[in-house]
Amino acid sequence: MTEKYSILSEVIHERKSVRNYDPTYTIAKEEIEAMLVEATQAPSSSNLQPWRFIVIQDQETKMKIKGFGFNQQQLETASAIIAVIGDTEAYHNIDEIYQSNYEAGNMDKESMERLANNAKALYPNAPYDARLNIAAFDAGLISMQLMLIAKAKGYDTVPMGGFDKGQFAEAFNLDNRYVPLVLIALGKAASPAYGSTRLPLEKIATFV
Repeated sequence: MTEKYSILSEVIHERKSVRNYDPTYTIAKEEIEAMLVEATQAPSSSNLQPWRFIVIQDQETKMKIKGFGFNQQQLETASAIIAVIGDTEAYHNIDEIYQSNYEAGNMDKESMERLANNAKALYPNAPYDARLNIAAFDAGLISMQLMLIAKAKGYDTVPMGGFDKGQFAEAFNLDNRYVPLVLIALGKAASPAYGSTRLPLEKIATFV
C-alpha cells in the first residue's frame, strides 16, 4: 500500500454524513474558496464544468433555506451551506474552455478546433432532459470531491437532495438554465456521526 493510497483511504473511511454541527464554528471565506477551487479538478462531460456554487454563510439566509429544506437542523447550524447548481446550458462556455486549454498547452490548435466544434454540434441540440442529466451527473462528481477535500482539512459534511428546488431557485433568482441539485452542509461536528454499513461486494458487483 502506497503512502498516498493510505492517506486517501483514511479520508474516505473517516468521512461520514454529519447532521449535528457546532453552530459557533466559522470557516473563513478564503478557505472555502480554496476548497472549491481544488474540487473543480473533478472531471466533467467534455470538460464543460456545468457546476456553479452559491455559498451561504449568512444566518438569516440559512434559516430561509431551512424553511424549504424540510427543517433539517444542519441547514441552520453548519458553518456554511454550499448549493451545487447545474448549468443546463454550459455549452455557452465551449469557446472559453477550449481556448484556455489551448493556451495552457494542453492541446494543439487543430485538436482545440475539432473538439470545440464537436461539442457545439452536440450539446446545444441535445434535449433539455439529457443536458440536465449531464449536469446532475457532473454535480455528483464534484460534490463527492468537495466532501473528501473538506474531510481532509478536518471539516465535516452532509449532502442533501431533499429540499424544494423550485423555492430555492426563486429565492436566489436563478435563471431557467440553472438548476439547484445538491446542498452540502459544511462545518465542525458537534457529535460523532452514526456509522453505516455497506452491502457486500458480491451482491453489487459482477466480474465477467
